[in-house]
Amino acid sequence: MSKFWSPFVKNLVPYVPGEQPKLAKLVKLNTNENPYGPSPKALAAMQTELNDNLRLYPDPNSDLLKQAVARYYGVQGNQVFLGNGSDEVLAHIFHGLLQHDQPLLFPDISYSFYPVYCGLYGIAFDAVPLDEQFQINPADYAKPNGGIIFPNPNAPTGCLLALDAVEQMLKASPDSVVVVDEAYIDFGGETAITLVDRYPNLLVTQTLSKSRSLAGLRVGLAVGHPDLIEALERIKNSFNSYPLDRLAIVGAAAAFEDREYFDKTCRLVIESREKVVAQLQAKGFEVLPSAANFIFARHPKHDAAGLAAKLREQGVIVRHFKQERIAQFLRITIGTPEQNQALIDALGDL
Repeated sequence: MSKFWSPFVKNLVPYVPGEQPKLAKLVKLNTNENPYGPSPKALAAMQTELNDNLRLYPDPNSDLLKQAVARYYGVQGNQVFLGNGSDEVLAHIFHGLLQHDQPLLFPDISYSFYPVYCGLYGIAFDAVPLDEQFQINPADYAKPNGGIIFPNPNAPTGCLLALDAVEQMLKASPDSVVVVDEAYIDFGGETAITLVDRYPNLLVTQTLSKSRSLAGLRVGLAVGHPDLIEALERIKNSFNSYPLDRLAIVGAAAAFEDREYFDKTCRLVIESREKVVAQLQAKGFEVLPSAANFIFARHPKHDAAGLAAKLREQGVIVRHFKQERIAQFLRITIGTPEQNQALIDALGDL
């Protein structure tokens, strides 16, 4: 039936999401979901919104949520953009801000959706190699470009780039948009949103899927100069003028208001991560320094694909990437203490 396709479709190589297995008893440490549920206040807000109003369209501007985000980060409402998960926000960014004559720059080991968006929107790109320690070197990006994007902490490595290094990249490319994709920033980093008022070329994206445990709700955001936000609004209103539903708006707003629960659950994930790192190192694993809710680890004596397969036989699922430079690493999500222990026990058996 492909005779009905638009010509460009057959050349697309779509993103492959992490497996969502149907078996209930598996210890699922492969998709970086938060082991601690959403804020009870977010759940209560959504329950209250489950009423006859669902027959009415939501606020197309999601002002309630925009103001909650603006208050949280100390910015203005016109510096905030919202979408269905950060993936939709990123799609609009690629479409509206990163289609230029010069190539887009991003790390060679990075979020694998970036090259997919480049294929979708016909954007030339240059994948910049991470250094030998799998770190981003800002000097490598100080060259002609049509934009720069990178996750911070990087995924799947978990490595964090310090804010002064981010600033170095902003200063080196003042005529390009620099997008800092902060899906995991709350697990050990400092957000670059503090820099947006000083750098009109900076755009920071975040998601409520990780640290706020709302992956099932699909809410993402971007913060930057009003001129950048206006470009995204123009794209959004030419594509889907009501992206966030009524439940998402009130639930996400309540999640931002509940700082106490957010701080507590982030702290629990960080404490568990440090414990798992120590346990894996004791078993001979090399673990990259992580500021995310996952770790990236390899064992000098065990093939990563084989380890992943054997762990699966024991009911524990982790993520393995086939990409050449990282084919010997496993990306392991930090779960509950019980899930983490199940991982360690399964490795002990191997």
